[in-house]
Amino acid sequence: MIRFAVVGTNWITRQFIDAACATGKYRLTAVYSRTLEQAQQFARDYPVEHLFISLEALAQSDACDAVYIASPNAMHFSQTRLFLQHRKHVICEKPLASTLAEAQAAISLARQQQVVLFEAFKTACLPNFIALRDALPAVGKLRKVVLNYCQYSSRYPAYLKGDNPNTFNPRFSNGSIMDIGFYCLATAVALWGAPRALKASATLLASGVDAHGSVIMDYGDFDVVILHSKVSDSLIPSEIQGEQGSLLIDKISQCQGIRFVPRGGEAQDLNQTQAPNTMCYEAEHFAHLVASQAVTHSALDVSLTTARLLDEIRRQTGVIFPADTAEVGNT
Repeated sequence: MIRFAVVGTNWITRQFIDAACATGKYRLTAVYSRTLEQAQQFARDYPVEHLFISLEALAQSDACDAVYIASPNAMHFSQTRLFLQHRKHVICEKPLASTLAEAQAAISLARQQQVVLFEAFKTACLPNFIALRDALPAVGKLRKVVLNYCQYSSRYPAYLKGDNPNTFNPRFSNGSIMDIGFYCLATAVALWGAPRALKASATLLASGVDAHGSVIMDYGDFDVVILHSKVSDSLIPSEIQGEQGSLLIDKISQCQGIRFVPRGGEAQDLNQTQAPNTMCYEAEHFAHLVASQAVTHSALDVSLTTARLLDEIRRQTGVIFPADTAEVGNT
C-alpha cells in the first residue's frame, strides 16, 4: 500500500485520488494546500490524516511515501525537486518541467536518490493506446499521421475580458502546446521516438503564450502533423495513414475510440474496455514502478525527448517562459 500525498486541490487532484484509491494500492495520508481552510475543505471529502500548508514540512514528514503533484506547470520542477531530495517517489502532472534543463535535472536527481519519478502522461497507459500501438503493423508502410487536439478553453472568455488566468499566462509556463498539444507531441514520441527534424508555427496571444499552433515532425518516410488549439474546437479524429489502411483515434488524450480501416475495406472496431476514470491506468503503472523499484524506466526517455521538442517548438514560435533563464540545479 503506497501512502501518498497530493499537492494541489483542484478537480484533477480529485480524479487522481479516486483513480489511485480504486486500484487498491494507495492510501491518501496527506494533503497540501496554500491555506489551511482550503486543505480542510478538500479533506472533508476524503479520509486523510495530515494537512499541510508548508511544502517543506510535507517533504520532511514521514506521513507519505509518494507525492502526486498537480500544481501549475511552472511549479512542477521546484516541487518535484524538493520531494525527490527527501526521497519521496513523485508522480507529477504533465508537463514534468518547463524546460529540458529542468527535466534533465529532475530525472538525474531521482536516479541519484533512488526513487521513482513518473510524468503523468496517462495516454500511454491506456488499454486503447496499447491496442493502437499493437495495430500499427496493419496499416503497412507509414505515410501520414495527423494528431489533433483542439478544445476551446473555458478560461478563454475570462482572458478576452481582460483577466489573466493561469492558462494563458507565460509566468505559469502555460499555453496550448504545453497543455493539450502535449498529448499529441508525447503520443508521437511514445510511438515513434524523436523525429529527424520539426517545424512549428503558432499564433501568440498578447500575453505571450500560444493560442493555437501546428507542428510538422519529419520521420523520414512519413511525417506527423500536430494540430493544437485552446481557442477553437475540433470535431475530427486523429489519423494514422499507411499504404494498407488507416487508424482513426477519437480524442487522442483519452483514446476514446480506435478504428482500423483497411484500404478499400470496412472499418473495424478496435476499442478495449476502459474505466470511466482513465487516470487509474497511470496510477497502476506508477504503483508497479514503485513496487519494482524501477528508478530507471522507459517513460523517462519519452519525458526527456518530449521536453527537448517542447523547447524547440517554443524557440521556433517565440514563446518565452521565466524558467528559460532560471538557473537549474538538482541540489
